Amino acid sequence: MNKNIKLAVAGAVLALSATAANAGIIIPAGDWTLDINGNVNGYGTYSRSKGTVAVTGAVATTETATKNDNQTINTGLLPAWLGFTGKTRQNDLDVEFTISLQPGISANDVSGDGAFVNSTGPQGSKMLNRQTYLSFGDKSWGSIKIGKDIGIFASDAILNDMTLLGVGSGVGNGGATTNTTNGGIGSGYIYAAWKGQIAYTTPNFNGFQATVGLMNPNQFSIDYDASVVTGNTQPQDRFGLEGKASYSFAGDVSGKVWVSGASYDVRNAAISYTASVADVGANVNAGNVGLTGYYYSGEGVGTTLLGYMGVTSAAAGSQKRDSDGGYLQATYKLPMGTKIGLAWGVSKLDRANAADTGVSNMVKENERITIGAYHPITKHLNLVAEYNDIESKAHTGINVKQETASLGAILFF
Repeated sequence: MNKNIKLAVAGAVLALSATAANAGIIIPAGDWTLDINGNVNGYGTYSRSKGTVAVTGAVATTETATKNDNQTINTGLLPAWLGFTGKTRQNDLDVEFTISLQPGISANDVSGDGAFVNSTGPQGSKMLNRQTYLSFGDKSWGSIKIGKDIGIFASDAILNDMTLLGVGSGVGNGGATTNTTNGGIGSGYIYAAWKGQIAYTTPNFNGFQATVGLMNPNQFSIDYDASVVTGNTQPQDRFGLEGKASYSFAGDVSGKVWVSGASYDVRNAAISYTASVADVGANVNAGNVGLTGYYYSGEGVGTTLLGYMGVTSAAAGSQKRDSDGGYLQATYKLPMGTKIGLAWGVSKLDRANAADTGVSNMVKENERITIGAYHPITKHLNLVAEYNDIESKAHTGINVKQETASLGAILFF
């Protein structure tokens, strides 16, 4: 299986048995080998919320004035995926390109096409483009990637999260469902996102490998007042910097240990600061048991999205807020092939100081408990059942709770 579809299904190796997918559809084409790969998934979900006062930055959904429950049919954390990869060996170089599209199945409007617009904006799903890149290299010196792909920092956190095959948080209450749900984003880790980048990856030194990259600096959210999530469109002092190092091991006990980090100089007409974050994680598998642990800590990076509510407003002095979090996860493969899992995750956001009260009911922490079951029906098709209990607490003492149950299937090819 090529490395690109591995990005999409890396979590499947953890959450399922090794029955998710072995390779895409391979087509020889002259000097090239083409690989068409991806997945289709869908879930029926039921969610119930408790709490009528909104927490700014919550991943749990507030109940509305008319209802506290919601039913949807939608894709999960991992969107439906159609990837095209071409590989060739030329002039002692391994050359590759990848272009992928991610359509959704959620179009909750009268047309079913997601085209209807009401007072809250367009309803339903949209087409995503998460990968468009080229790479070249050799196993003797490594490889260089240029284009759009998953971010380097926190990528292993999401790819080892079992909710990658399910739903997690992010099921709306009475509103439109977006292309994907949140999984454990914002309740255990910051979203790695999909970024323009120029990255270098070292050769594999007996399991050790490292990647460093220059990232599109305008990828960083500077929504310091939390009114609308916006990107920074002003000129930057430098590129964003992201990197990671990992060690993978095999045998009776197999797994991976990693560290990663990110640094961004952030600037617009009103504020200027440097945001930084680092993490550490491990995944260990022995027999039918799999364990994952992850932790991150940062300054000015906020919560959920990289930079979201990371600083106070310019009027309050643009003070950086500290944030940290992580998750613990355990899975067990039953004799009939079903893999069951239990996970707990939390993301915390501190006030910058005692005077940091500019955001109404600013989130203090988002906490999540997930119970999941993943059963392979065929080599490529898997049933998924999941339950999520989510609580979002504000610094003011307000809290919102949401329970979500989902049942669906995911097919890899």
